[in-house]
Amino acid sequence: MKAIMVMFDTLNRHMLPPYGCDWTHAPNFARLAERSVTFDRSYVGSMPCMPARRELHTGRYNFLHRSWGPLEPFDDSMPKMLKESGVYTHLVTDHYHYFEEGGATYHQRYNSWQFARGQEGDPWIGQVANPEIPETLPNTRAHGPMWRQDWVNRGFMQEEGLQPQAKTFAMAEDFLRRNSEEDNWFLQVETFDPHEPFFTQEHYKALYPHRYEGPHFDWPNYGKVRETPEEVHHLRMEYAALLSMCDHYMGVVIDLMDELDLWQDTLLIVNTDHGFMLSEHDWWGKMVMPFYEEVAHTPLFIWDPRCGKQDERNNALVQTIDLPATLLDYFDVELPAAMQGRALGESLATGAPVHEAVIFGLHGAQVNLTDGRYVYMRGPASEDNRPLYNYTLMPTHMRGRFPPSELQETALAPAFGFSKGCALLKIPAQPKHTSPSHSFATSLWDVEADPLQTSALQDPALEARLAEQMRALMQESEAPAEQYQRLGL
Repeated sequence: MKAIMVMFDTLNRHMLPPYGCDWTHAPNFARLAERSVTFDRSYVGSMPCMPARRELHTGRYNFLHRSWGPLEPFDDSMPKMLKESGVYTHLVTDHYHYFEEGGATYHQRYNSWQFARGQEGDPWIGQVANPEIPETLPNTRAHGPMWRQDWVNRGFMQEEGLQPQAKTFAMAEDFLRRNSEEDNWFLQVETFDPHEPFFTQEHYKALYPHRYEGPHFDWPNYGKVRETPEEVHHLRMEYAALLSMCDHYMGVVIDLMDELDLWQDTLLIVNTDHGFMLSEHDWWGKMVMPFYEEVAHTPLFIWDPRCGKQDERNNALVQTIDLPATLLDYFDVELPAAMQGRALGESLATGAPVHEAVIFGLHGAQVNLTDGRYVYMRGPASEDNRPLYNYTLMPTHMRGRFPPSELQETALAPAFGFSKGCALLKIPAQPKHTSPSHSFATSLWDVEADPLQTSALQDPALEARLAEQMRALMQESEAPAEQYQRLGL
């Protein structure tokens, strides 16, 4: 048996044809839906990038205990478990967060890995002289060393084949051509695209002709929309162009599966970590606003050769934590006791439900719950969003270690059930590392009747029921005691 996971970063469900979008050019995602099961109720778990990838390894929620960080010494890693069970695992990626201190223990869990450099200000090309940078809008990421470095990198990507996404899928094709006749392997193909900045080649932009005469704009700030309608439209077209590039390379994988006859014995999972706000609800980005459907409700496609179901919809409520369980189950590897995710094989075959309800969120922000119809966003009970701690043995932020100033009040907390007897460092979370989304009040939405979330519900009885369901799921997750206090639960 073989398996391929194609993971895009920041892939918006509502901009894909299989989910009802009629204006983006993405024919290969439509082909994918014809060859697989399309999940209609797939949600994020922990946000954003590396918290989601920890879930992809462990099948456990990250966001209740800590923020962005590496795998912990006690974590059960799906690729490592496959490797130890005789399944060869290989990662091809251009996702540079794996190679920062806050993500530095993930890629080593595979038998082998390859990295294409140059995404989003990755410190790749050394250049003393300043690059030529066009004028841009004021409310953008056009500040600081990342912006400068990104334009250095772009100078070395004047052709599509030189872009990291193209290199990543070329490495994937090489692996598949060399190993298609071998057995017992898992290939994870992961591209940072269509994450911002929305940089791609002119032939993809030409798919979306529009009039725009303003400054360069392909990298929005995370925050409220301050741009004109013309600028907003332009940025949405820039995202769509990059989405179409992703669609092209999705087609490369489908074509390879046809050519190499991989459909017979190869599981295919196509997923993302989260979506992105492109002016919906008057927001850009993610994390700084409530987790509206545009961010939290994700696309997911799976082909499972064991059941052979294709061109079907699945209404089961699923999450990122279910994907490692699905892969372990597919290769007949026993799931670890601490794994919260559930294998999706039965649901793929029969449409059986998976979860009655799930929780999702960002460390220190609102805790969210959905049962597939309602979304309940629980805000903190106090303005200072306290108490809040990180529980970790790997105290790092995205791009660096916790400085000594953040470690002054560190205590040792007793082991959790999932930490294999290891006590953890209990470190007070710093306000500067807490998302501003914690400041939003509790809200309740009926996303079945109101999928665009235009009108919040006022239903105390329903809220009480969902709050109790949230409490139960937090207890199953061994949420620290102060999380209930922080949320007024």
